Amino acid sequence: MNKTAWQNFQQQYLNLPELDMSLDTSCMNAPHILPHELENLFSSAFQQMQQLEAGSLANPDEKRMVGHYWLRNPELAPTVEIKNIINNTLEKIINFAAEIHQLKLQPQKAAAFQNVLLLGIGGSALGPQFVQNAFASENDRMQFYFLDNTDPDGIDQVLNKLGKGLAETLTLVISKSGATKETRNAMLEVRQVYEKSGLEFAKHAVAVTAEHSQLDLLAKKENWLRRFPMWDWVGGRTSIFSAVGLLPAALQGLDLNNFLSGAKIMDELSRQTDVCKNPAAVLAWMWYHAGGGRGEKAMVLLPYKDRLLLFSRYLQQLVMESLGKEKDLTGKTVNQGLTVYGNKGSTDQHAFVQQLREGPANFFVTFIEVQKDREGQSLEIEPEATSGDFLQGFLLGTREALYQSGRTSLTITIEELNTKTLGALIALFERAVGIYALLIGINAYHQPGVEAGKRAAGAVIELSQKIQKHLQSQPEQQFTAPDLADALGESAKTTIIFQLLLHLAANNRLQKFSDDNPFSTRFQAN
Repeated sequence: MNKTAWQNFQQQYLNLPELDMSLDTSCMNAPHILPHELENLFSSAFQQMQQLEAGSLANPDEKRMVGHYWLRNPELAPTVEIKNIINNTLEKIINFAAEIHQLKLQPQKAAAFQNVLLLGIGGSALGPQFVQNAFASENDRMQFYFLDNTDPDGIDQVLNKLGKGLAETLTLVISKSGATKETRNAMLEVRQVYEKSGLEFAKHAVAVTAEHSQLDLLAKKENWLRRFPMWDWVGGRTSIFSAVGLLPAALQGLDLNNFLSGAKIMDELSRQTDVCKNPAAVLAWMWYHAGGGRGEKAMVLLPYKDRLLLFSRYLQQLVMESLGKEKDLTGKTVNQGLTVYGNKGSTDQHAFVQQLREGPANFFVTFIEVQKDREGQSLEIEPEATSGDFLQGFLLGTREALYQSGRTSLTITIEELNTKTLGALIALFERAVGIYALLIGINAYHQPGVEAGKRAAGAVIELSQKIQKHLQSQPEQQFTAPDLADALGESAKTTIIFQLLLHLAANNRLQKFSDDNPFSTRFQAN
């Protein structure tokens, strides 16, 4: 590295000794000092973040505060009531996990709960999965299984893996509204398997949901083992420090206090108004710089640590659901967003890095480096070189090769992956998302596109039900998709009706009479 490169590195290297972490933006081709045109934007963003943490109405669409930052520092909560429910919930989580681990709370027909089956989707599953995978070891207090979709085959796979272990399984049902269809479906399927095994579902079930939700009322009525709260001021994608993430982590046997402490420290560092010393602000600045404030380049996440495999999936929801918006805060159409994809290094040097180096320069890379390779000493694969040395070599070599081809990147380095540093890493991206959203003038805390998709899916289910009822009312008659569409008065939906008929036939719920022309295929009730 020449003198100029070394000087550039020093100027664009942010050291965070409180967390044994650093942020290197020297390969982003960004200016050393904050451009004048961004100064007012950041000043306004910091002020608005301050108001958000004080309890301002941050989500006007749903008339909600946004308080996930209070979860790791309840003293910041705007009311004593909120402060107390955060502290009380944490205490209840710790006590419940202790009851399970100490065999004070046992399953119906087994000596101990050995497994956790978590039912959820989106923020209700991604966070817990990510944390569990990051720290999975032979020392885990319980083994984990996840159902995060409404795919029947996927449900069967997981339940088949559990097998007779179902009797020793604690099932967590996580749904804020209690009406999320994917989670509801998984719960009904799992309940049936418990019952077929001669087990009462309620004696193995825990609900994590909003007070008075459908799920909360059901769990109360059936006397489930426990009910833990979700609050309207914590969004799903930022719920990892609530019962959604802390309950599974406690059952796994992780140190919740360290996890929360890491996030709290990152929050404190990210409240500084000096942009160049604020890690979340630096990250938001780099996103703005890379994509011109328009999200014109995707972020490729490459953690060089197997334990961080699921981080890109977790960040896809956190970043893309928060920043992917049609309208800005003034109602102007802006179609903002920041695409996130990636997997892990060095695996993907044998996959998409070829295109990264020689294909379209429509991205920037976020490398994540963990300096500590493993517990204990490593074998020297070659003289003075371990497997971990090669891993770092691939990271540094890939970064340099990309930079030589005009591809930019930033690198986040942590000395060791533990609950404290993972908590800090998650908080870093949470705060960067919040700041960046304010820089570009959008609401990071609502998701109208997701809600529209749910409504559209509901309409499809209703149409499928109409199809089946109509065929059952005329059991002797055969219909093509256009015939059926006309009969239902839904000719504009003929394509969807054709696809629904094929699905129903494939699952033996009606008869299919094929024709050489697939669009003339006829269908009839069984």
